[in-house]
Amino acid sequence: LYPTFIHKLLAGVGKIREKAMPFLGVAVVLLLSLASPASSCTEQERGALLGFLGGLMPGGNGGLKVSWVNGTDCCKWEGIVCSSDGTVTDVLLASKGLRGVISSSLGDLAGLKRLNLSHNWLEGSLLTELVFSRSIIVLDVSFNRLDGHLQELQSPNPALPLQVLNISSNLFTGHFPSTAWGAMKNLVALNASNNSFTGQMPSSICTNAPSFAMLDLSYNQFSGTISLGLGSRSMLKVLKVGHNSLSGALPVELFNATTLEQLSLPNNFLQGVLDGSHIAKLSNLTVLNLGSTGLSGKIPDSVGQLKRLEELYLDNNNMSGELPSALGNCSNLRYITIRNNSFIGDLSTVNFTMLDLRIADFSMNLFTGPIPESIYSCSNLVALRLAYNNFHGHFSPRIGNLRSLSFFSITNNSFKNITNALQMLKSCKNLTSLLIGINFKGETIPQDETIDGFENLQVLTIDDCPLVGQDPLWISNLENLGMLDLSLNQLTGQIPSWIDGLGFLFFLDISSNQLSGNIPTALSKLPMLLSERNAAKLDTRFLELPAFWTPLRQYRTVGAFPSKLCLDNNNFTGVIPPEIGQLKMLDILNLSSNSLTGEIPQEICNLTNLQTLDLSDNQLTGAIPSALSDLHFLSRFDVSNNKLEGEVPSGGQFDSFSNSSYSGNPKLCGPMINNDCNSRPSSASGKRRNNLRPALVIGITAGGLIALILNG
Repeated sequence: LYPTFIHKLLAGVGKIREKAMPFLGVAVVLLLSLASPASSCTEQERGALLGFLGGLMPGGNGGLKVSWVNGTDCCKWEGIVCSSDGTVTDVLLASKGLRGVISSSLGDLAGLKRLNLSHNWLEGSLLTELVFSRSIIVLDVSFNRLDGHLQELQSPNPALPLQVLNISSNLFTGHFPSTAWGAMKNLVALNASNNSFTGQMPSSICTNAPSFAMLDLSYNQFSGTISLGLGSRSMLKVLKVGHNSLSGALPVELFNATTLEQLSLPNNFLQGVLDGSHIAKLSNLTVLNLGSTGLSGKIPDSVGQLKRLEELYLDNNNMSGELPSALGNCSNLRYITIRNNSFIGDLSTVNFTMLDLRIADFSMNLFTGPIPESIYSCSNLVALRLAYNNFHGHFSPRIGNLRSLSFFSITNNSFKNITNALQMLKSCKNLTSLLIGINFKGETIPQDETIDGFENLQVLTIDDCPLVGQDPLWISNLENLGMLDLSLNQLTGQIPSWIDGLGFLFFLDISSNQLSGNIPTALSKLPMLLSERNAAKLDTRFLELPAFWTPLRQYRTVGAFPSKLCLDNNNFTGVIPPEIGQLKMLDILNLSSNSLTGEIPQEICNLTNLQTLDLSDNQLTGAIPSALSDLHFLSRFDVSNNKLEGEVPSGGQFDSFSNSSYSGNPKLCGPMINNDCNSRPSSASGKRRNNLRPALVIGITAGGLIALILNG
């Protein structure tokens, strides 16, 4: 039963995400073990188990002491399974909170077949007694804190029974042993991902095992080329070696492994092109992940022969040319990303009538033309990203057919008629993220209250269009909105009084517009910025596609974004309302480049989470509040070009802020700006009592969110 099951499991491994995860096959196989109420275990086995218990730290035994009592039948102990003759065959102690070391006494369990100690806090080395056991067929110690080098030993047993070994997500280092695997003739699956192994990728790891089917070495530090011997394995179904430092071309021999169902090599330093004749050999592929590998050239027509393909990742490469129309033959595709390449042409050449397609990312290429009509037949499409291309035209009424669509990004294209686009998109009732900035050039932002139906929307960006008009009333109906970016437009009028009715809003960027009036106290009533308890209500579900802040930083949940108020580069007047000090959860506050007057309110010192504070280019007077020194997370501070006076505080993190943070304030003094306060009139000293240490520089400007989400 077991060999048949493991092969069925491996055939479905394509459903597992790339990042190191629990080895599901091990867990399921372990649970299939059947216990029979029969003879009790031997004294030797009871002693071996108690020896293991003794190696655990006090308070780190996961409650095993309650049932693991000397003198009782160990076949009835928690996590123990015995055969009909009383032999201990399984020790199943996953996720028990175990702390300590793995005792070598487990090697005395002569009939042990399956050992699962995964998802604990165990430390120390991996015992050779277990790896070279003459009985164990499944060994899972994944997700612990085991460390050190794996020993390079030759087992005295010429044919060890071990079939599944999972040592993933530990702290192992050094070269992966090679001679030790000579006796692993029964090995079916090896998962060593998410460690710190170095050196060459092991070449002999599967050459001696005729039934070897699954190898995962991803998330390590292997270098050199991909082992040529992998292509000789007639049973190999899953190969994952992504997120290493492998180099060179894809070896031709690799494509001889025609049984491959999952080939995953992302984030390496490979080179070359996808050869059409080679890729056609892998007709059993369900997952092909060659993202961030350095590939160039075109996608070959033969990709259309991969009829079983479900996931295709070719993102972040140097590929070019038009997409082959044959790609439409991959009717089972569920996920496709070719983001950040140099593909050209009209997407309409590909028939995307794929009923299972859920995620499609074509962003950051050179595509032209309209959105292909065939996309609208993908009734299960959840996320579609077309950002940063040359798409143009109007939206088709058929876009309303995408009833499952949750994430939609067309940022930085040349679409027209924003009113018509919003009227059509409101039929997509499941939309949570709508990113449509850098389009609709010079149009008027619609005020029509009939734009409704976006009740699930959490992220809305309509930045840098530049649209004219006032803040539209229909936005006040977006009860779940958490992030709103209307920056870099030409909006006029005042901040609407209904803004505090957006109960989930924590991210507001209306910078670089022509807004005027006072900063309303309504902004100080945004619930998500008032308390940590309110902020905890934000949706923690993963975004269907990541939103990017920088090329190296991406966010997968809405709540992971910093909370911010960016009102800079407008025409606001009056004082900074002291009530703004109530926004305890605020990370970024940018009020620069307005016409604000008065002093910096002491209440700003209550914003203990603040990381960026930019008040530059206003007409502020008085001293810098000294209590700002209590803002320990402050890393950027700018009060330049105001009318501030008094001593600039020094010490702590304020020593890291440059002189430019204070320039344009001739009445400021202090060692930080090379202006001796002793030479100043005594009248200035009376104002120093409110002085504060300078803080942040620059702050995030209006365009900050463009880099943040717009890549989204």
